[in-house]
Amino acid sequence: MLAGQVALVTGASRGIGRGIALQLGKAGATVYITGRAPEQQDKALTRLLKSPSLDETASE
Repeated sequence: MLAGQVALVTGASRGIGRGIALQLGKAGATVYITGRAPEQQDKALTRLLKSPSLDETASE
């Protein structure tokens, strides 16, 4: 559905932002996430990567 589209989700370390990032990824978009708390962002990334349709290309 969103294959070939790119999304930047701010506030993706928790709550609505994390949910939006997950849904965009499941729909086929390339998703970049940002958040204020690095620890929470790492947890969100781990959760997002558990989806079989998603993979990690880069994170810092």
